[in-house]
Amino acid sequence: MFGSEQEFGVNGKNKIRVLIVDDSASVRQALTEVLNGDPEIEVMGTAGDPYIAARLIQDEIPGVIVLDVEMPRMDGITFLRKIMQQRPMPVVICPSLTEEGSETFMQAIDAGAVEVILKPRVGSRQFLLESRIRICDAVKAAAVARLRPLSPSPLSSSPAPRLVTKKLSADVILPPPDSRTTSALARTTERVVCIGASTGGTESLRVLLEALPADAPGTAIVQHMPEHFTTAFAKRLDSLCAMTVKEAANGDNVLRGQVLIAPGNHHMLLKRSGARYYVEIKEGPLVSRHRPSVDVLFRSAARYAGSNALGILMTGMGDDGARGLLEMLQAGAQTIAEDESSCVVFGMPREAIKLGAAQRVVPLERLRDEIVRWRAADGSP
Repeated sequence: MFGSEQEFGVNGKNKIRVLIVDDSASVRQALTEVLNGDPEIEVMGTAGDPYIAARLIQDEIPGVIVLDVEMPRMDGITFLRKIMQQRPMPVVICPSLTEEGSETFMQAIDAGAVEVILKPRVGSRQFLLESRIRICDAVKAAAVARLRPLSPSPLSSSPAPRLVTKKLSADVILPPPDSRTTSALARTTERVVCIGASTGGTESLRVLLEALPADAPGTAIVQHMPEHFTTAFAKRLDSLCAMTVKEAANGDNVLRGQVLIAPGNHHMLLKRSGARYYVEIKEGPLVSRHRPSVDVLFRSAARYAGSNALGILMTGMGDDGARGLLEMLQAGAQTIAEDESSCVVFGMPREAIKLGAAQRVVPLERLRDEIVRWRAADGSP
């Protein structure tokens, strides 16, 4: 299907060259405006279906493909599988938000997609700005991602405004930890694991959680993912893991043997009532360019769990979670960053290591042992 063997598309100014494949002309135009509005990205071309896209790829290998799912002649998932079989390259799946769309997420990840993002839709100015941030960040993450072997198993056409570059910190959701509060937290209460991940994290989390025993410590996870897609993600993990895995709901207790996944487009905070830990699900602005944000989860763990927590920052683009992991360390928690050798994108762990936030740097295959060892250190059976 593909004839060219040249390297992934980057032009003379080191811009990421993107091919957009979508049967809607209005969506192609909207995505072109969004992506060309970022100084690091350039749209090399657009295609109305996979057959046109294949001809364009023969002339130039794109740095990233942004691919729709429902298209004439060939659907996006089938085209994605052909790409990954014949000429693997970074692909971002960009479906519409539908009830069926949540199932599309797992199909796309299984077929080799690096990221899944929602199509931009008409909405408030803030909504449109957030959509632009997410789309451009997904393309940048895909461009630098280490491609892994496959797992076995509409916007206005008005000119795009400039991207919001200021990143909000966790301060907009929760005040920084108070040392007087965290120092008073007893080590004898139930322990909790907090994990953050982004690009590449869906598969890495599967590997980690499948390896954990049924009685592993209660675990709260932020994985950057679109709204509603976390439901299908949690259900899939629950079918594969000894632990119970569910999409978190407001007020859910953090229990031994259970994993709570932050719902897409909502922040998740760890809270405490007596010896009981529970989660609060809330709205709010993007923090570190994300919602849910790892920094928000980690800060809440520093504030309410202190030395009773273990923080793990895994694969992902950017720096979300790095400052939060440092706050956990300063509050007495144990902290780990995933090693570069197993990361799809080393951005988030690297930033945490640079801050001195990670006590240990551990590859994915050893994270299970670290959690079990940490649990045993407090005398748990």
